[in-house]
Amino acid sequence: MAVAIEKILTPDISKPARYLGNELGAIHKPWESANVRWVLTYPEVYEVGASNLGHIILYNILNAQPRQLCDRAYLPAPDFAARLRSDKIPLFALESRRLLIEFDILGFSLSYELGATNILEMLALAGIPLTWQERATGDYPLVFAGGQTATSNPEPYADFFDFIALGDGEELLPEIGLVIEEGKAARLSKEELLLDLAQVPGVYVPRFYDAAEDGSVRPNRPDVPQRILRRVATPMPAYSIGLVPYVETVHDRLTVEIRRGCTRGCRFCQPGMLTRPARDVEPEAVIGAIEKGIRATGYNEFSLLSLSCSDYLALPAVGIEVKNRLKNENISLSLPSQRVDRFDENIANIVGGTRQSGLTFAPEAGTQRMRDVINKGLTNEELLRGVKTAVEQGWDKVKLYFMIGLPGETDVDVIGIAETVRWLRRECRLNGRKRLDFNITISNFTPKPHTPFQWHSVSTAESIRKQELLRQEFSRMKGVKVNYTDVRISAMEDFLGRGDRRLAAVIRRAWELGAGMDAWWENTEKAFAAWEVAIAESGLTWKYRQIEKGEWNVFEQPEVEAQGFALVQQTESKIQNPFDAPLPWDHINTGIDKKWLKEDLQKALEAAIVPDCSFDGCSHCGICGVDFGHNVVVEPPPIPQFSGHFQPNQNRVQRFRVWFGKQGDMALVSHLDLVRLFDRAVRRAALPISFTGGYHPGPRISIANALPLGVTSSGEIVDFELTDRMDIEAFRQKLVAQLPADIPVYRIEEVSVQSPAATGLLEKAEYFIKVGAVEPVSIEQWQRWLDTILALKEIVWEKTSKSGKKTVVNLRDRLFELTLESQENTTEQPVVLRYVGSCRNDGTLLQPEHVVYMLERVSGQELHLLHVHRQQMMFGDF
Repeated sequence: MAVAIEKILTPDISKPARYLGNELGAIHKPWESANVRWVLTYPEVYEVGASNLGHIILYNILNAQPRQLCDRAYLPAPDFAARLRSDKIPLFALESRRLLIEFDILGFSLSYELGATNILEMLALAGIPLTWQERATGDYPLVFAGGQTATSNPEPYADFFDFIALGDGEELLPEIGLVIEEGKAARLSKEELLLDLAQVPGVYVPRFYDAAEDGSVRPNRPDVPQRILRRVATPMPAYSIGLVPYVETVHDRLTVEIRRGCTRGCRFCQPGMLTRPARDVEPEAVIGAIEKGIRATGYNEFSLLSLSCSDYLALPAVGIEVKNRLKNENISLSLPSQRVDRFDENIANIVGGTRQSGLTFAPEAGTQRMRDVINKGLTNEELLRGVKTAVEQGWDKVKLYFMIGLPGETDVDVIGIAETVRWLRRECRLNGRKRLDFNITISNFTPKPHTPFQWHSVSTAESIRKQELLRQEFSRMKGVKVNYTDVRISAMEDFLGRGDRRLAAVIRRAWELGAGMDAWWENTEKAFAAWEVAIAESGLTWKYRQIEKGEWNVFEQPEVEAQGFALVQQTESKIQNPFDAPLPWDHINTGIDKKWLKEDLQKALEAAIVPDCSFDGCSHCGICGVDFGHNVVVEPPPIPQFSGHFQPNQNRVQRFRVWFGKQGDMALVSHLDLVRLFDRAVRRAALPISFTGGYHPGPRISIANALPLGVTSSGEIVDFELTDRMDIEAFRQKLVAQLPADIPVYRIEEVSVQSPAATGLLEKAEYFIKVGAVEPVSIEQWQRWLDTILALKEIVWEKTSKSGKKTVVNLRDRLFELTLESQENTTEQPVVLRYVGSCRNDGTLLQPEHVVYMLERVSGQELHLLHVHRQQMMFGDF
């Protein structure tokens, strides 16, 4: 049964539009039409999850399957989670508004070690038991996880899931859906259904495996595979086009994947190891997806996504071709962190322009020796050339990423980070230009499974000391902002990331103590304390102490033997040869040969570089073959002539004034989100909108007055200025076709572009407000209170500005009409009042709350404002 969200989504809930499920691109399939019903959940707040590309792609793919539907759910913000608990309403999916417990399968994205506590929070809010053992009896959805962390090492989280989807999901999830459909038709038990799923490559069912004393994970029955294969799929950019949220999201743009996988071989980088082989997308497919996506969504920005965009050789040609095609539409391109050694004038052209985006490079280490140790493949000369190109192309600020705590690192390497920044600023100085400034992020290295550094240990005490070294060095440098990752967060990532099944109890207890992932950003002390208590109660403090002090360093005691590396591990675990010891993730077949990881670690000890196998010889990592495929590198097409950056068309040929409403769910969309909504609607409609000038040109769309959140209206006004004349009916049809049904257009008039804007003409507004009293009040008494207000000359209100300045306002001067609209003669029901009051954009306003205040003053009773509707706005006589 669908949840009546209108009863719980009130304007006092922060950003209530997050929970509506009515975005452009949301898919609403009839519940009865589906045999298999999915919920894909992202265990973060809506703004993060709804803009995640993998989430969008899988949502679109599953909804394209016959007889299946897929809804979405996100982690509720604390205020809405509290509302759900207080009203005893379980967590529901956005599209159908049905409870999560009603679905067949519930999938979580686990892409970060500390995200598991958010998953437990969502399960608890949904009324679903947290572990597969607790769900063994009862009619509950199958609960699974996918994502990088789930694929890398699922063991710390194994108790919480019925199965884990390993690797890429584009082909795997539809296969899972078919197995579930067949299993439901055959009325299989949950155990039988999971056994069928365990036969699907890429599906790991933890209950069919046990953790042995030596740390290995082995099957507990003969009919499941010894090792579970990571799935590999070809990128499908067409499925990137989808959701356009009404609220501003973290990645508020169209995102298209251009290359999946990375073969650079950075020894610290888990994504680079877990996504091999590298697979380029054909340039025409990328260009087509971007052009279609921009037209379909109305976004004014797009991003090209890859672990290393610069290794997509067609990037300059694709970027310039797209910029040329969309030159007149004020579209900007953003790229994630780029290879500084491949940054050139062509890349500068596609990310530059009127709305120039920031530049981010990741040298990772401060000395050439350390960059060779981690196989970064970047020389000082290449670093300087890239940053100097950025300065020559107009950038005066660059963001750089570095890490500390890397294997073999010395204090000289740490201080080398600051020396590198000084050197770059000195060498990139240009006459007549201001200095080059930097935003620096210093992260703490955490060893990851399936990388050559997976055997290394880090010391949080050493990381703290090294951070202090850098603080001293950077304190003498102006124009350099440095952010340091909290060492305690890094320690917890390490503790969980390389843990085993014993950690499930720690995760659960930490969640019970309030250590949700959001707690790290809001109160780090409280979150860390919760984890410390959970670790202590689980008897694993000794294991965490290894991370605090540093267990052992692969650079300090290696002795190379014929069969591998022999290290004496000086810890309580008493493992004499850690390289040969089983690891909790060895049963996950990522395609990377463990022997190759050992050999690559030996190369790290020698500071030896391994070339990128996409462009040089094979490094024999074990990936290429039948199961995982081979590298696919597309030859770059010719780079077209760059036709220049967007120049805003500021011609103002025609102005249309539109009267519109804001009804139903759209009342929960904020004013700023409404501004974005109109901007994107105009872009989708391809209306010839005029732009402002300056460094940040924007479309000439002017909403007359901001409507408060939660207020409905049938009298809003917005002006549109065009560069070319249009027939008014053609304008109406194009605009209405791109607006939600709850934004009705009532009338449109053409007005002179020389006349004042609607925002400057406003004088009054008519409202209908519903007001309730705590005590019973008769209609006659309400009327007497209104008469009293109208008879008064002054009702004083003390107004406090944001700066704390207090001013006295006579509200009665701002009230022109006040009438009682309710017809029923009852003392129990709230009444509807109509009033006309000031509505000027100079701050002279009579808000509904002011009217309630005046009523409380004359009545002496406590009153409640239950609903507000703005009927119309009125222009003054000018």
